[in-house]
Amino acid sequence: MQSDKKLLLNAFNMNSVGHISHGMWTHPRDQSPNYANLDYWVNLAKTLERGKFDGLFLADVIGTNDVWGGSPEAALREAVQVPINDPIIPLSAMAYATRHLSFNVTANLTYEKPYLLARRFSTLDHLTNGRVGWNIVTGYLDSAARAMGLTEQIRHDNRYDMADDYLDLVYKLWEGSWQDDAVERNRHTGRFTDPSKVHRVKHDGPFYQLDAIHLCEPSPQRTPVLFQAGTSARGRDFAARHAECIFMSSNNQNVEVTKSIVDDLRKRAVANGRAADDIKVFVGVVVVVDKTEAAAQEKLREYEHYASAAGGLTHFSASIGADLSRYALDEPITLQNTQAMVASLDAITRYNPGAPWTVRRLLAQMKLGSRNTPIVGSGSQVAEQLIAFAQQTGIDGFNLMRVVTPESYEDFVDLVVPELQQRGAFKTDYAQGTLREKLFGPNAAHLSPRHYGRQFRHAPEGDV
Repeated sequence: MQSDKKLLLNAFNMNSVGHISHGMWTHPRDQSPNYANLDYWVNLAKTLERGKFDGLFLADVIGTNDVWGGSPEAALREAVQVPINDPIIPLSAMAYATRHLSFNVTANLTYEKPYLLARRFSTLDHLTNGRVGWNIVTGYLDSAARAMGLTEQIRHDNRYDMADDYLDLVYKLWEGSWQDDAVERNRHTGRFTDPSKVHRVKHDGPFYQLDAIHLCEPSPQRTPVLFQAGTSARGRDFAARHAECIFMSSNNQNVEVTKSIVDDLRKRAVANGRAADDIKVFVGVVVVVDKTEAAAQEKLREYEHYASAAGGLTHFSASIGADLSRYALDEPITLQNTQAMVASLDAITRYNPGAPWTVRRLLAQMKLGSRNTPIVGSGSQVAEQLIAFAQQTGIDGFNLMRVVTPESYEDFVDLVVPELQQRGAFKTDYAQGTLREKLFGPNAAHLSPRHYGRQFRHAPEGDV
């Protein structure tokens, strides 16, 4: 199947042992227990750049998955996203070891001070030569709220109200505080920066206040590429205004559901004065691939032996904010709205009507330790399925989830990427420039003029 559209590819990972496919750390070829070793990350970055991946997408959580049984015991026992290290720390080393690979890192704005976050991302953008993106999340774990001094999770839609105010503030810092030519570096005059071209940001929003100049000179992209993963109704409104890239779940390769969400996201973007293709949409995917279909099926059976459905249930309970340990195996699960992941609730209610959900039904979907149905086959078969899914849904690319690491990534690079390239569906070399230019074309290093955040560029002092 030939394609006239080049797919975008990110590797999806987390600075932890367990991420999505739980239990796979017990596989003898899995190296995820080495997550605290810097060589683990540098080697991964080199593998992904060899495969011309667009980026490494690092997820994160603050708090533990302690909803199952009302305790973190199961998460600790199964390594369900704990222990977990800061995702930002390894990025500089990976960037130094590569030239083109981008790094899209999660930072939770609910618990991060905007002034410090703005400096951190400007620093990363400088050190990576413009290869950094921010995955904007607002959190979903009550354990995180308690860890940060709150008694309970802030309500879902209120978190997005806070996020809108937060983004206004950091746009003012990134876009408006320093003019492009503020830095002179003039050794003869002794003037490094022209003070008249650095503007104080005064922000008095409903949630955040600030009176300061940004501490960093303009970085290659100024504002990092903005990723967002929420597909609830409120999350889509937020994405239509702010997001440049959206990461959504696979809905287990449900073409109709995925297409409806993609179409809605693009419609909302247009309603916000943007072009439909100003947003790139990525879908999460699990791939088990080998040289032949038979070998891939055998590898799947081998992987299933090590997967932990208990770990999958522990993670899913936290995602939906409901303790599934309270239910008997075949007892119908009655779910109510929580302040956790609305999109995860939708995945088993609104988008899967019919027979009632039970723990047994969930377990049947967790053969690899999560609810993500893998694509299994030879390199050519996987490539054909990915291309077809993209063409049928209108998505732009995929976030490849690991099963066994680094094997999952190496197999994809060696067996699937060449097949995609042969079909004209994937680049054979990197474009030059920043991450934003690689995604949206030459001379697109900064926010698009159509983007909401661009209005804050170089406003006069007191108006930024």
